[in-house]
Amino acid sequence: MADDKRGREKQARDAERRQQERDIETERERGDEREPPVEATTLGDIETALESVEFPATGTDVVAAIGDHTIESRGERYAIEALVPETERETFDSQTAARAAVQRPTVAAAMKRVVESIGTRPDVEFDWSQRNAYELTFRALGSIDADDDDEGITVIGDWIVDRVRETGTLPSSRAVRRRAAEFCRTNGYQVRVDEWLGM
Repeated sequence: MADDKRGREKQARDAERRQQERDIETERERGDEREPPVEATTLGDIETALESVEFPATGTDVVAAIGDHTIESRGERYAIEALVPETERETFDSQTAARAAVQRPTVAAAMKRVVESIGTRPDVEFDWSQRNAYELTFRALGSIDADDDDEGITVIGDWIVDRVRETGTLPSSRAVRRRAAEFCRTNGYQVRVDEWLGM
C-alpha cells in the first residue's frame, strides 16, 4: 500500500473497523442486557445468505441479500430489512459485523432509524465512537426491567431523529445519554451513578 494520504486513510478505516469488531464481540459477550442477543443457532439461514455477500458490504448490499429473512426475539419476528439501514453510509466489514448488527432487534431498529435519518445529509458525520455510544445508550434503555415495551428506546430514537430534522445535525453522544437519563428519572426508573446513563 502506498504511503500517501489515501493509503493512510485506508489504514485508519481498517483500524477503526477492526476496533469496531472487537467492540461488537465484547458487547455480545456481555450478559446483563434485558434483550439477549438472538441465539447464533437461529441465524443459520441468515449466515448462509450472507455467504453470497462480498465484504466489506454496505447496508444496501446486506438488505438486498437477506432483507426478506426474519429472526425471532422474545416471541416477536423481525424482518432483517427492518433492522439494517438500507444505505451506502452503513458498512459492515465482515459477516460477524453484519450478524451482530441484528442480534438485538429493538436496538437495531432504533439505530436503523437514526442512520437513515442522516442518509441524505452528506455533511453529517457519524463516526464509530458516536455510533457506539448511541448503541450503548439504547442497550442501557433496553436493560430497564420495568420498561417491558422498550419505550425508552423508541422515545430517545424519536428524539434523535427529530433533532436531525430540526437542526440538520446529530446530537452529541453525551446529549443522548443525558436525555435518556432524564427519560428514566421522569418515568421512575432508577439510574445508578456507576451505570452508562448515570450522569
